[in-house]
Amino acid sequence: MNIPKDPAILLSFINTQLRDFYPSLEEFCKSNDIDPSDITDKLSQIGYTYDSAQNRFR
Repeated sequence: MNIPKDPAILLSFINTQLRDFYPSLEEFCKSNDIDPSDITDKLSQIGYTYDSAQNRFR
């Protein structure tokens, strides 16, 4: 799966996927063969971290 490269668009895309289809970031990454650090590193550049309790980036 190709994920958006722009961090702001990636944020919206990932949070929507997590809200609508996946119970965790790990499940999303496993299902789409993506390294979780690719997402967390990119979103940390704009000040967001994954909140596992809420299953979203904040």
